[in-house]
Amino acid sequence: MARMATTQRVVVTTIGAWFFGFLIFFPILWMVLASFKTELEAFAIPPSFLFFHWTTENYATVQERSDYFHHAMNSIIIAGGSTLIALLIAIPAAWSMAFSPTKRTKDILLWMLSTKMMPPVGVLVPIYLIFKNFGLLDSRIGLVFILCLGNLPIVIWMLFTYFKEIPRDILEAARMDGATIGRELVYVLTPMAIPGLASTMLLNLILAWNEAFWTLNLTTSNAAPLTTFIASYSSPEGLFWAKLSAASTLAIAPILVLGWFSQKQLVRGLTFGAVK
Repeated sequence: MARMATTQRVVVTTIGAWFFGFLIFFPILWMVLASFKTELEAFAIPPSFLFFHWTTENYATVQERSDYFHHAMNSIIIAGGSTLIALLIAIPAAWSMAFSPTKRTKDILLWMLSTKMMPPVGVLVPIYLIFKNFGLLDSRIGLVFILCLGNLPIVIWMLFTYFKEIPRDILEAARMDGATIGRELVYVLTPMAIPGLASTMLLNLILAWNEAFWTLNLTTSNAAPLTTFIASYSSPEGLFWAKLSAASTLAIAPILVLGWFSQKQLVRGLTFGAVK
């Protein structure tokens, strides 16, 4: 028999959950607070938590020094474009592996996953030369392409797991009613897997938004996203913690808001599998 949830157990579990949640969120909170400090207060020992001179000077300086909206638009286009293309490729790929598997399906899935185990720096030189020869350096199209390919194995794996939870009987019933493969994908499979698609899309969007290695090595100014925007505040003269915190806060704000409003869909997607 399952153990009864006593009041004491619930209180202890709740306090523990809030403690670990705060512990994980604390670096972000500290970064936001540091963005409202002066440079001297940001370096002060011992540090001040709430009782300091609040200022928005860092945000004004960041906006004057860099074009935030230009970098933000690049991030939106690059992250959104790579996510959309990855989903368009991954949905039919995951469908075929989940409902029409072959002897090589498991090998292909493992091979795709193994590509994520190689450090990106191992292929930096050939990728850089390819981009240079095709004129893709410092271009949005080039970053969309490389981020789509980089995250595609994870997207296919996640969708494959979600699709495996959908009963075959529903798809067979649609085929008996005369549904083609295209209609089966669009009108039957996709609506049933919306929670899984939403969580996969959100995760891929976050990964593409936070990607720093490729954006720092393949862009300079025209297609530079927010990750490059943050890195520009690390200079040989030193680290300006307050301004760096302001730039980082501006960079994570859009994706943080999106994640906050999409948390229900994310939880539903991660617990997807209740359809029986």
